[in-house]
Amino acid sequence: MKKLLLSSFICLGSLFAVAQHEGHNHGTAAKPVADQAVKQPETLVLKEEVYDFGKIPQGKPVTHLFEVTNSGKTPLKINNVQASCGCTTPEWEKDKDIPAGGSSTIKVGYNAAAEGPFTKFITVTYNENLSKQITIKGEVWKTPAASAPENSGLNELKN
Repeated sequence: MKKLLLSSFICLGSLFAVAQHEGHNHGTAAKPVADQAVKQPETLVLKEEVYDFGKIPQGKPVTHLFEVTNSGKTPLKINNVQASCGCTTPEWEKDKDIPAGGSSTIKVGYNAAAEGPFTKFITVTYNENLSKQITIKGEVWKTPAASAPENSGLNELKN
């Protein structure tokens, strides 16, 4: 019985050692595809990726300029800037390449029609297949339906 157990342990140990050895490539096998991909240098750099408008009044659209810089060595082309909803409108120079070391802006407008907090995402697609995301957020407070009442005592101050 002892010989059978000893033989079983030796057999299992050998199988384990062989399996571990075959899993190791010792630098002779090809590296996984992810390791072979050459990482692209960062080319589109955003001065800020999130902008908080804070509290804004309902019915008053707001805008913010996001500054983008080309940190690469070749011109950069912003192909598209897509907002997550219709209440957010991005504007950028569609036909202009940003030269190496140059910068440009993306103007993002928000229509503050709905009351309450908001977070909106804008996707910037550049150099055909690369993308970055910028975010705007804030809170829209409800404005009064009527203006403030007239101060009747104002006339007395003028006399």
